[in-house]
This record gives sequence, structure tokens and C-alpha cells, in this order.
Amino acid sequence: MCGIVGYLGNRDAVPVLLSGLRRLEYRGYDSAGMAVIRGNGDLNVHKCKGRVADLEKHIEGKDTAATIGIAHTRWATHGEPNDCNAHPHLSQSGRIALVHNGIIENYRILKEALTEQGYTFRSTTDSEVFVNLIEYIQEANNCSLLEAVQQATKQVVGAYAIAVVDRDNPDQLIAVRQSSPLVIGIGEGEYFISSDAASVIEYTNDFVYLNDGEIALISRNVPVRVTTAENESCRVDISTLQLSISELEKGGYEHFMLKEIFEQPHTLQDCIRGRIDKQTYATVLSGVRDNKEHFLNARRIIIVACGTSWHAALIGKHFIESLCRIPVEVDYASEFRYRKPVIQSDDIVIAVSQSGETADTLAAVNLARKSGAFVYGVCNVVGSSIARATDSGTYIHVGPEIGVASTKAFTGQVTVLLLLAMAISHEKGIAQEDRCKAIAKEMLTLPQKLESTLERVTTEVQSLAKIFTYAHNFIYMGRGVNYPTALEGALKLKEISYIHAEGYPAAEMKHGPIALVDAEMPCVVIATPDATYDKTVSNMEEIKARGGKIVAVVAEEDTIASEIADYVIRVPAVSEYLMPIVVSIPLQLLAYHIAVNKGRDVDKPRNLAKSVTVE
Repeated sequence: MCGIVGYLGNRDAVPVLLSGLRRLEYRGYDSAGMAVIRGNGDLNVHKCKGRVADLEKHIEGKDTAATIGIAHTRWATHGEPNDCNAHPHLSQSGRIALVHNGIIENYRILKEALTEQGYTFRSTTDSEVFVNLIEYIQEANNCSLLEAVQQATKQVVGAYAIAVVDRDNPDQLIAVRQSSPLVIGIGEGEYFISSDAASVIEYTNDFVYLNDGEIALISRNVPVRVTTAENESCRVDISTLQLSISELEKGGYEHFMLKEIFEQPHTLQDCIRGRIDKQTYATVLSGVRDNKEHFLNARRIIIVACGTSWHAALIGKHFIESLCRIPVEVDYASEFRYRKPVIQSDDIVIAVSQSGETADTLAAVNLARKSGAFVYGVCNVVGSSIARATDSGTYIHVGPEIGVASTKAFTGQVTVLLLLAMAISHEKGIAQEDRCKAIAKEMLTLPQKLESTLERVTTEVQSLAKIFTYAHNFIYMGRGVNYPTALEGALKLKEISYIHAEGYPAAEMKHGPIALVDAEMPCVVIATPDATYDKTVSNMEEIKARGGKIVAVVAEEDTIASEIADYVIRVPAVSEYLMPIVVSIPLQLLAYHIAVNKGRDVDKPRNLAKSVTVE
């Protein structure tokens, strides 16, 4: 949450900063700003409430020529979104500027101490406390900016990433990472910093990924130096990121979310590629194969995740228990880390996160490792914090996801969790081999099934969206693996249309929620072939008897549920293990088209940000 971008080099900094901010805006869009040190030595700050486009208008006609600068797009944590609370923040003297992602937990104590020293504060943010603390330390100890930053990080408690510039040193930029992502891009005689390497990929493919507690000193025409708060030198490893600009553009679609929905046949193919033997249909994941003993000896598996990833994890629980016969628990990462969980050395903890930077999930990973468990990561972003903190893992390989509401990352996570279950089952040698091979064989045809699903349902879902655009509430229902799919469908609608929606196991309707059903309550029911199909049909009859309007998602040859429903969406008939992936397509499209009809900002829904890097 929040995005940082910075530049030091020979080119004009402002176009680089604005380009980076536009690519980072998915991380927060309450306000935006930048600080540049001009050739005459002036440190100029430009910031305003609103989007990056508002910042661009704000600086129109102003002389912003500079070769060093830092910039920020904000998701508010402390202080309402306004011009004053926007970043960058200046120290009291106006000499130091800082941009900050994260939360300073002890900012009140620090603020009181600084106030006693004569400091005053313009904003209501925790970030302004950080920049004034740095200035106070520097002035009190007559030390360098780097030394002041090092000392400040020893006093600050929280999760944060910061970038700092000093008016008196226009050839230096300092960046710090502590539980919030920050990378350094290395160019020809120039440097970039960013919360996400993709934001500056048009300028360089070479990146240094900072670890927690590391402080980077970036100086003009000098190699990057990385230290700790104790001034111990750290190794600087440069990694090359393979990513094309086209993956970060809309490609002719109206919104990134729509593009990402339609990319799923391709992204699922990338996700599966090389992981299923096309001759034997055996599933092989190197992370499982290379850590076979952990999986063979696992007493239980705990999956930790948040939001959409938690829904994928619930589906993964079904897969692993069914195919591997290992007990699985699924926890919200935010609850797991605070409930003093009992973790044994023969447990496996699987962390699922699209960004690989989710703060609560990363904290759960660290807790699990300290407890001696083997930790496995499932994420999308190569080189992310969770990818580096886990013992092993599997990337979902679906490419950058820019839309805040996750689509292709969800189906990618479900696919990898199914592959993981089949790979574990294969290594265990239990009596599921034929079943797994049948699933694997069908999985190879999944991209084509998703293509046909998109062709089949797009027009009819658009028509349905017109009918339900002004509904005030929705209920989504499913059973088995499609109960979490219903949860995910409801979440998509909530996130981008702001319509209240809830997901339930269909059988639970009679235990309370059915009291809500009337002619004004649309009920989306996933009624696809599985062992609970007849029970789901009975649940539909109960809704129908109370005047509820039913939208049924059914398999293409269905005759029973489709007769009961008021509206029907047909999807290809696939294995129940693959059905959550196929069913997700119309649910994503329904949420998307309702939101568009309501005039919502689909890619940047209010109050949300893509990468949740604070608790």
C-alpha cells in the first residue's frame, strides 16, 4: 500500500517519477506528490490530494527540471487524504524530504519527544515524524544524513520503506526497507528506486532487492552501497527481471481488470506449462520433489493467506485433503499470527499471496519458521519478500496483475494448489494416481475450456448485469469446492461495485440467511455436477419458494437446476476439481459489468489498494 519511486541520474527526473507513479497507482490513489532538487539547489515539493493525473495538472507550467527526485502515491493510514498529508514530507527546516510506505507504531511517543525539542508538525501523519526525527538526530550529533537515517531506524518501530533526499547533497539518495518492499534499479549511470520493479521496467531490467533492515546509499556515479543500522556492509546482488512493457499496458481493453479476465486462458497455460508430463500425465513440482521428505512426513498442512488468496486456500484445502489425505487447516494470516498457534516441526505452512508482500502473511511466514515448520510459498511476483523468506515454493506465473480486484491471480493460485496436491499425492504414492492423472490430462485442456467459457458467457453476463445493476444486496452460494468460489464471487462484487454481497455454503441458508430472501434479493447459485448437486437443487427450491431471484451457474448439459433458476449461465462441463476455475470467469464478468454500469472506477475501487503491506 502506497507507492514509492525515486530517481538519481542524468536525465530529467520528473518524467521518470510520473511514469513510475502511474504504474504504481494501483498501490494507493488518495494523493500524490514529488520532491526534486533543482540545479540551483532548491528543494521543491509538489503534492496534492487526488490521483497522479491531478499531480500532473498541479505541476503544469512549473519549472521542475532536476536530475534527482522522490515521489509517492498514497493509501491513507494516518491522516485523511488532503494536500497537507500527501507525501513527500519536509523536515522542519525544509532541508530534508521523505516519502514513506507503512506504519510507524510508536510515532506518538516520538512526536511528543520532538515537540519538546521545539519541532512543530504541519500534517497529521506518522511519516512527518520520521523525517523530523532524522533531522533532529543529524543536527544533534553533527553527523551525515546516512548516519542520521541509521540511528533513526533504531528508534522507529513499525513496518516501513522510505526514501530520503537532502537539499544540501543533491548527489545522494537514501532508501530503507523494513517489512515493506523496496527495490533499486541499476541503469547506465543512473539509479531508480521503487516499491515495485515493474514500475521502472522501461528503464532497466537489473534490480537490487533490499532485505529487511537494509539501508541503501545511492550516490551519483558511484556503485550502490548497502548497510545495516549498525553500519555493517551488506552484499549487493543484482538480479535481472524478465518483463515486457506490453504486460503493463491495457492492450486496447477499457480496464486492466477486463484485460486480466480475458488473459486467463493464456496465464493458466503459463501456470501449467512444464509441470505436467504430457506422456505420463504425472505432475512434478520441483519444490515438492526437492523437499520430498517434508511432504511425506507432514503431520498436517496449514495454509495462511488473506482476502482472495484465502478463498483460493480454502479450495486448496479440499484438493490436498482429498488427493493426499493430509489434514489441512486454513487461517487468515492476520489471525494466525496473533492467536499463539501450535506449530510443530513436522507441520508444513503454505503461504499464499499474489504480491508476495502481504504484511500479515509475511509475518505468519516468519512465525512459522521460528517455530521450526517447513514453509512453502505460493505467489506471483519473482523476488518478492515471501518468495525469499520461505524454504521453497511455486510461482503462479500469471504475469503482472494491475487491477486491484484479483482475477487471474486467483485462478492461478487455485491451479497451483491443485498441481501441488497432485504432486504431493504422486510422491506419497497413495491410491489416487489414476485420479490425479485424469485431472492432469483434463487440466492440459483447461486453457481451451476457459476460451470457450469467455466466448459463451460474455454477452449473456453483460445482459444480466443490466438487470441487476441497481440491486442493493446479493447472496452467492455453493457447496464443496464451490463454496469458496461463491465467497470469491461475492468479494469481487463488493470490491468494485460497492454492492453488499455475501457468500454462503448453500446448506447454511436455512440456518439464518434465508430470512433475507425476497423478490429484491438476487441469489447466485453455483449448481455444477458433483456429489452435492441434488442438495444444491433442493436449496434452490427453498429460495424459489420464498420469491428469491436465482441466477444459476450450471454445466452446459444441465436440465434440472436450470429449470428452477430465473437466469442461467452455462459453463463447460469439467471435473469438479477444475470447476472453481471455470465458474470464476462468469462471476468475475458479472461483477465487472455491474460496476461499469454503475460508473465505478473498476481498476481503482475506493478505499482499496492492490498490495496490502501494512496490517
